[in-house]
Amino acid sequence: MRSTEREGEKPIKHHVAIFLPTLVGGGAERVMMNLAVGLEKRGHQVDFILAQREGAFSDDLPASVHQVELNQRHLRFGRSVLSLPALVKYLRKEKPEVLLTGLHANIIALWAKKISKMPIRFVITEHNNLSIAQKTKALWYRLPSSFFIKSNYPDADSIIAVSNGVAQDLCNYANLPNEKIKVIYNSIITSDLKLKSNESLDHPWFQKDQPPVILAIGGLTQQKDFAMLLNAFELVREQMPVRLMILGEGPERQTLLSRIKDLNLQDEVILPGFIHNPYPIIKKASVFALSSRWEGLPTVLVEALYCGTPIVSTDCPSGPKEILQNGKFGELVPVGNHIAFADALLKILKNPPLNASSDSWKIFETEFVLDQYEQLLFAEH
Repeated sequence: MRSTEREGEKPIKHHVAIFLPTLVGGGAERVMMNLAVGLEKRGHQVDFILAQREGAFSDDLPASVHQVELNQRHLRFGRSVLSLPALVKYLRKEKPEVLLTGLHANIIALWAKKISKMPIRFVITEHNNLSIAQKTKALWYRLPSSFFIKSNYPDADSIIAVSNGVAQDLCNYANLPNEKIKVIYNSIITSDLKLKSNESLDHPWFQKDQPPVILAIGGLTQQKDFAMLLNAFELVREQMPVRLMILGEGPERQTLLSRIKDLNLQDEVILPGFIHNPYPIIKKASVFALSSRWEGLPTVLVEALYCGTPIVSTDCPSGPKEILQNGKFGELVPVGNHIAFADALLKILKNPPLNASSDSWKIFETEFVLDQYEQLLFAEH
């Protein structure tokens, strides 16, 4: 175990381990990285444990946050057990006070904690609406996954849900008492977000006298329902010159490209893939569109609010209604309704609203969120 005091620096307050499968370019991964950096800056020793050091964010953590790679593949049930020995060994050797996990790492981390028999405070973060997400999985995955969640989540010392909607869904799905779950919104508004959003943007679509751009960001999956967004965009294009940019990668890329071709939208719709710094694009976009069928707490909506970009979002479970405060800070439309989505897009494009006030994103500022995490993670220390 490393020393609890660095030479020339104040003693380290607490030792925290954060465990994730990988650092792919997702909102949950970005949020956990923000937490790691914030906790380290507050004087805590942070180890960021990865089953496999891969993904778009794998080089983004500063050197002050110690990375530990277990050299195992993605944590999916059936293969996740391969990470157990390495994680147990780490817990016994490094003896962190707190183990914080998220995504597909939750169950395997809890098993490792039990096997290690170390007195570690174990905290789960839940970033998604589980009851809906589980229904989309294959039966061979869904049945054991559901069993492990319902039988193991109660053993966690605490569970953090990223929204009230996620918390209520988790209570119902896993039959957990309300007091077991603490709602803490994600750390999204970081100190460098303003700098990143002000970087120059050299893209022909954002030059003067160009049509307005509708922007969407997310994995190219069925969850994000970009097929519905394309149908809505087709209706908008019939009314005015407009373009659509969808940032992200995923298994639905070819399906979406085929749909774009069928609709003859090749000149108005582009899928540039994953962009490391999307904030200048968010800031310059005329509208940000979130077309999801379900979410947990969509990070990109908060980032769009901060960048001053008008928003149209589905009123999906869960997160958008909480972030947009029942439509105060953006348009909410029914899930899957491309006609209503098109109408909302046209409303904003024809009459752009004023930027939302800072009240819309203050509760997602890193320092505010870190205060709550520190109180929960170190409750018994």
